Amino acid sequence: MEDETLAAREQEEAANLENEALKRKKRIEALRQLKEQQEQTRQSSTESQQQSLPRPVFRSYRPLDEELKKSSVPLAEPEEVDQNITKELGRAGEPPVLEEIDLVNLAPRKPDWDLKRDVAKKLAKLEKRTQRAIAVLIRERLIETKQDDLAAAVNALN
Repeated sequence: MEDETLAAREQEEAANLENEALKRKKRIEALRQLKEQQEQTRQSSTESQQQSLPRPVFRSYRPLDEELKKSSVPLAEPEEVDQNITKELGRAGEPPVLEEIDLVNLAPRKPDWDLKRDVAKKLAKLEKRTQRAIAVLIRERLIETKQDDLAAAVNALN
């Protein structure tokens, strides 16, 4: 019985090996066909490259051969510049617009100009508060002394 199972296993293994061999042959054949196709495309691309070589373009040289004359560039025609000249002359008649030159922008600035610029807003607020405080103090003095003379009260404050 063991002999029969052993023989059956060997037959299965042989069948598997044959199947694997067939699969390998198919893959090898597919690779050969792919390689042949690639070689054919390479050959056709090299042939097309040979057919489409760049043609020389002659700009200043005038070839003698009729075949080469086809690839030469035609002579350039001069452009009409009358219209451009009249436009430029029309522009020249107009006075140029000059911006006023401000001496403040031309003169060199002091090293601390940016600090003064940044602090100016804060100083303006403080100046308003200071004026209000002085006005309040003057009013209080006038009330305390009951003076009608405003100038005397202001001088007494200082």
